[in-house]
Amino acid sequence: MSAKLIKGTEIREAILEEITKEVAEIKEKHGVVPGLVTILVGENPASISYVTLKIKTAHRVGFTEIQDSQPVDISEADLLALIDKYNNDDSINGILVQLPLPKHVNEKKVLNAINPDKDVDGFHPVNVGRLMIGGDEVRFPPCTPAGIQEMIVRAGVETSGAEVVVVGRSNIVGKPIANMMLQKGPGANSTVTVVHTRTKDLAAHCQRADILIVAAGVPGLVKPEWIKQGSCVIDVGVNRVGEKPSAKDPNKMVAILKGDVDFDAAKEIAGSITPVPGGVGPMTITMLMRNTLKSLKFKLGIA
Repeated sequence: MSAKLIKGTEIREAILEEITKEVAEIKEKHGVVPGLVTILVGENPASISYVTLKIKTAHRVGFTEIQDSQPVDISEADLLALIDKYNNDDSINGILVQLPLPKHVNEKKVLNAINPDKDVDGFHPVNVGRLMIGGDEVRFPPCTPAGIQEMIVRAGVETSGAEVVVVGRSNIVGKPIANMMLQKGPGANSTVTVVHTRTKDLAAHCQRADILIVAAGVPGLVKPEWIKQGSCVIDVGVNRVGEKPSAKDPNKMVAILKGDVDFDAAKEIAGSITPVPGGVGPMTITMLMRNTLKSLKFKLGIA
């Protein structure tokens, strides 16, 4: 029997509806809506595409959205001054600087310049520390890990006492989701193991996972024999492995995307699994919207 599909596209729609409703209620009661600014430096096509989707989603849920595009040769000092301007703008609740930045700009310095209470990406060291402490200290969990946890919860997967194995130790996904799953509270209380490329007998660790979260960036890394019968498999990998003609326009080529898990084989073993594409991917921007709404709620004292 094939595994239950945990579809990020469907979960995204449900969450965006919830956010839209809450924004309307706050607007009616308090006369304000969340404000999000996205700062784009240069004209990287992938960044433009991603920012465009963020803008579209922000408008959909009723946010005020400012798109601040800057030339690729903007100085580091001018970019830091721009961030400072939005730090001091009461109408802005979330500041997002689209990465990557040009080589002459220190990304770490730029990200650290964002007010932690407007850092809706959750990358500022203060928010990393808040996440580590857990509980009421947490403000903005990083968006992809937050989306992963939300998918697990909404799929009805039991996390309390579960063996969670995270494949990958990145600061963006692996480390934060591991920390989130071991915290006290709903959607967590798990026993977590983090494995990586230097781990001995990677397969053995994966085989005991009740919840297997794979974020290694290696297409087809996890083989079906590594998967525990009936487990929940979250595949974060989105790997471009080639091109194919578009179904809508045969004259146009589109990317062939593969996850870090052998999906076709894994779905016959796992109890639930995310597809690629359409799994974790749609959740990242969704959780960015949720974090921006939370920022306004913290400011209003209603979080």
